[in-house]
Amino acid sequence: MFRTATGIRFWIHVSPRSKRAAVGGIHGDALRVAVREPPLEGEANAACVRALAEALGVATRAVILDPGARGRRKRVGVEGDPVRLEERIRALASCCAS
Repeated sequence: MFRTATGIRFWIHVSPRSKRAAVGGIHGDALRVAVREPPLEGEANAACVRALAEALGVATRAVILDPGARGRRKRVGVEGDPVRLEERIRALASCCAS
């Protein structure tokens, strides 16, 4: 996780076709994001953006997946107050740590 001029960037690990949607816990150095949608036609990516925006308390337009994001591991950028976002990400990562 590192700060940018306008927010923060970090890694996520996406689990598509999950029984329930959730953001929390860690997978290696990445924040876990579970979505119900399948990884087809960008459905899981769109669901991932919505889930992250809700969990971080930002607008969906503030969450930007790396344009070349394929596979489960993705780089994410979130625009907003970096200090607040870091605190929220740390809380999410530790809440459900496995």
